[in-house]
Parts: sequence; C-alpha cells; structure tokens
Amino acid sequence: MSGVLAAFFSSFLVTLLIIRSKHLHSRISSDFDLSGPQKFHKKIVPRIGGLSIAIGLFFAILFRLKNIPDAKLELTLLICSIPTFAIGLTEDLTKKISVRMRLFFTLLSAILVAYFLQVSISRLDVPYLDYVFTFPLVGVVFMVFAITGLANAYNIIDGFNGLSSMVGIITLFAIAYIGYVLMDTTIIYLALVMAGAILGFFIWNYPRGLIFLGDGGAYLIGFWIAASSILLISRHQEVSPWFALLINGYPIIETLFTIYRRKIHQGKSPGQPDGIHFHTLIYRRILSPHHQNENWFSANARTAPYLWVLAGMTIAPSILWWHSTPMLMGACLLFVISYVWIYSRIVKFKTPSWMHIDS
Repeated sequence: MSGVLAAFFSSFLVTLLIIRSKHLHSRISSDFDLSGPQKFHKKIVPRIGGLSIAIGLFFAILFRLKNIPDAKLELTLLICSIPTFAIGLTEDLTKKISVRMRLFFTLLSAILVAYFLQVSISRLDVPYLDYVFTFPLVGVVFMVFAITGLANAYNIIDGFNGLSSMVGIITLFAIAYIGYVLMDTTIIYLALVMAGAILGFFIWNYPRGLIFLGDGGAYLIGFWIAASSILLISRHQEVSPWFALLINGYPIIETLFTIYRRKIHQGKSPGQPDGIHFHTLIYRRILSPHHQNENWFSANARTAPYLWVLAGMTIAPSILWWHSTPMLMGACLLFVISYVWIYSRIVKFKTPSWMHIDS
C-alpha cells in the first residue's frame, strides 16, 4: 500500500507542478492545435501528463526495491518501458515524430520485455491453433505484436478528458483482483502502482482537462497493462489467455475498427487521424448539441463515462470467468457484435434512446 501511495502522491504533485508552471514551459509542452479532427479542447493545455505517471512509477519501484531488494522484475519492466515512453514524450514536446518512428520504439520496448523477462505468449487454449505456439519464436512475435498494439491502442482512445486514463485504472484494478485471487503479490503491485500513478494525474485531468495525458502517457499505460496482462497468464496457467484479450477488449476493437475504417472505407493510411472514432461520435451526435456551454461538466467531460461503461462490458465477464476460455470467447464475440451494432446505429443517426440519458 505504501508503494501505491508513493506512486499516487508523486504523480499528483508533479502534475500540479506542471500545471502551475505552465507559463514557463507552455511553448514546448502544450497542445496548440485546436482545429484537428480529433481536437475538442478550446484552450491551450500542457500535454505532458505522462511525465507525472512515469515519475510516480519510478518512485513506487524505488520504494519496492528498498523493501524487497530482489524485486528485479518490477525494475526490469520499468526499464523496458523507457523507449516507448521516451518516444511518446518526445512527440509531445516536438510534435514532429512520425507514426513509424513511434511504432519502432514501442516495438523496441516489447522486444526488451521478451528478452529480459523471458516471457512470451505460449497458448490460446484453442485446439490445433495452439500447435503453432509450440514454436517459441511464434509466441515471442505474437507477444511483441500484442504489446505494441495495445500501447498504440491507448493512444487512439485518448480523445477526451479522463477517457483512456480511467479505462486504464479499471483494467488495472481487474488485473490486481486476479492477482489477489492467485496470491501473486508481484502482479498486484505492478497493477496497483500504475493505477495509483494514473489516479494522481486523473484528478487534474477530469473533468476540467487542466492537463492532457499526451502520447507518452498513453503509450506508457498501454505498454504497462499489456505487459502485466501477459505476465499474469504466463505465470499462471489456470488463467485463460482470453482473459488478457477480453480485459483489453475496448481499446483493441477500437484500434482494429479504426484501421479497417481508414484503410478499407477511406482508402488512406491507418496512421492518419479522422474524426469518427466511437468516442467522437458520442460527443458530436449525443452530447455536443445539448451541452455547448463552458461549465465544468461540459460535453467533453460527459463523453468519457459512456466509454467507461463500454469498457466495463469486457472487464466484468473477464473477472467473472477468468479461468474459462469458452465463456471468455463468447463474451468477446458478444462485445464485438454490440460494438459494431451501437456504432452503426449512431452513424446512421439512429442512436438508441437509452443512450440519450441527459438530453
């Protein structure tokens, strides 16, 4: 608990310091682009909230090493996260890093995890398909792809105040719960210190958006959750590998659907931004017409809770049936169908009436 508190308070204080001193660094740390297809803020805001989370993790891991000197896994994971966080923070400061370069450094972090922690995805609990994973290289490549993909997925869903950060916190709590059930203190610590560090930032980000997560923060959260999920199923054979997939269902399906939409329907690079993400549609077609005022709980702040509930549709069955591959596979299928159905209804201006909860 003391490590979690260290992560929370250090992140909280650093975030406050960044906000209070923004007049000194705003020229390089703030987001000046107010007109992009995914931009919904109307004030210049620092976008280096990821720095607070990284510092929170740093102090929490130091605290862990002080009390448990052989806590090498935690320190190694922190070191492995440096490339993906560093390239994201560099983009936040310069706004000049290409998508390919960011993908490369995220990929590098994932490779470091595979090499130093000697972990990979060795099974899917699917007959015949698991035979492929008897070749070690396949499991390593699959794991590297999964970590890289989820790190970028959290960046994709980072569109509104409190969205990706709270989804991350909820997911980490679920991972910590399974770690508690299995009495794995390392998994519990990895999950809770990141949740504590995110919460220290979240308080300042939601609902008023005084600071943004930035690419560095989104990549770091996604990387940490992906690595923790894979470590959990690798250390405990009784946990279905579909737990790691379903618990991250919302950012994963949002990313895959985004790639499909941009590449197939729009005929452009998946790396180019557009304005029709799930969260964007909720803002524009459900909330924005009714909440154009600038109060503290505007349409921007009202958007995230819709997606928190959506994420809960994957997290709830994950913790209920974490050991049952058939149940988790069924939940995955049900979620994909629900996501596509709701998305198509909103696009066609046929939003279900129950979604207009405040109109």
